[in-house]
Formats: sequence, C-alpha cells, structure tokens
Amino acid sequence: MDVASRIELALDAAILEAEGMGAPPRLAAAMRYAVFPGGARVRPRLTIAVAKALGDDAPGLADAAAASIELLHCASLVHDDLPCFDDAATRRAKPSVHKAYGEPLAVLAGDGLIVLAFETLARAAILRPERLGSLVRIVSRAVGMPMGIIAGQAWECEPAADLREYHRAKTGALFAGATMAGAAAAGADPSAWGTLGEKLGEAYQVADDLRDVASSAEEIGKPVGRDAALGRSSAARELGIAGALRRLDELVDAAMASVPACPGQEELRTLIRLEGRRVLPKELAQVAA
Repeated sequence: MDVASRIELALDAAILEAEGMGAPPRLAAAMRYAVFPGGARVRPRLTIAVAKALGDDAPGLADAAAASIELLHCASLVHDDLPCFDDAATRRAKPSVHKAYGEPLAVLAGDGLIVLAFETLARAAILRPERLGSLVRIVSRAVGMPMGIIAGQAWECEPAADLREYHRAKTGALFAGATMAGAAAAGADPSAWGTLGEKLGEAYQVADDLRDVASSAEEIGKPVGRDAALGRSSAARELGIAGALRRLDELVDAAMASVPACPGQEELRTLIRLEGRRVLPKELAQVAA
C-alpha cells in the first residue's frame, strides 16, 4: 500500500472511533471536517518515511504514530484559526472550522482531536507494547510545554520572541516529533532523528513565511499577509525574501546531512530535497530552480 493510502486509512479509522455510538453529531462532524480533505500530510508522510528507511517492521504502529501526529497538527490548525488567535476565515481552501461550525464547537473539535491522537497511539499498543512509552513521550513533548507547539502558539502572545526559538517550538517541535516517532515505531533509537525533524520544521516555517508574503490565498488555501497584519515574527520580514530563500536552502542542506546511517538513507535525502522545492510559492520556486 502506498504511503498516502496508509495515512488516509489510519486517519479515517481514528475519526470513525470518535463518531461512535452516542457521539454528539455536530462535534463529530466538525472533527471530521477538520481532518478531511487534508493538506499535503507532510508530517505523517515524514513519520512513515523514517519508519520505512529503518525497515518498517511494525507498519500498523507506524501508521498509528503518523495518524497521531497529523491529528495533533489538525487540532493546532483549528485552534490557530480561532478569532482569539489568527481569526482566519479559510483553511485548506474551505471555511475554517469556527466559520463552518461556530467557535464553541471549533474549540471542542480541536480538544477532541488532541485526545484522539493519544487514543490512537494507545489502541496500537497491542502491536508492540514495549514501544508505546517512547512514542507517548515523543508526541507529548512535541505538543506540550516547554518547547512544543503549544509553547510556540504562546510565543505569539509575548511582547517579543526570538525568531528561531519561536520557529523551533511552533513548527519544528512537531516535525521533530514526526521523525522521532517514525524511528520509535520501527524500534530504532529516536534521539538520533530529532535533528532531522528540527531542521525540516524550521525549513517548513521559513517556507510558510515566504508563502505568506509571496503567494495568493487561492494558491495556499488560507489568508495571506497575516504575519504583517498581526505583527508576528517572520523570516521573510526579518531576512527579506532573498535572505529567507538562502536560509531555506541552508536548512534543507542541514536536514539532508543529518539523516543517520540507515538502509533508506539516500532515498530519504532525495525526498527531503524534493520537499524543500515543493513547499516554495510557485514564483519563488521558479526563481530558485
């Protein structure tokens, strides 16, 4: 089965659990709406790519880890779009959850997805119970305090934030969680894979900052110009477009260099290079080519 199908099936299985008998129907619908149709599924693809590079000896567990990472990412988007944060009307080229279902259900949908992510991991424990503790620790640190995505969101509420620390928490933490979870699901030492995720996460955030100033809402499926409007730290604003492009190249090169020795090392490096180009706005990708 191809990676995309593995991810979608694992996510659908998780959401079906939330839609079980007795579930409030509108909340269940809001949770499904937040997850499907998905975006690029970058983080879960990374989880499975690392697991495959290491032999993928427990694909069911790798799929559950990938699904948990994506559920947490979707939860963060639901909360990020709320009026108290970005007040974004669209996400993935459709109305954001709070626009489609109202603010109270959006808050609860995000909360529900967070809990569902850990339930999904727990349900997979029967496959390799000795690996579950490591997976739960990895995923928890990726989303919590002091340096997970919750901390990253909180930095937006501070009067000032160091750009790299902000990026490391807001985006890099979940990417690091994705690579480390892939390694843990495959029975490898996850600590060797954290740097790869951190570099990819920072690269993705730089690319996102570039999209915010150089893309259209139609191209990326969400409002643009939000960093300037909200006065947030941004690589494009602080380094300029040319400087941000150079930083992106540096981070992609560093990510490729950080891939530990493993059977699928070269394939993973190639995937990283291609992903670095894919996330650029179309016009900038043509310039960088």
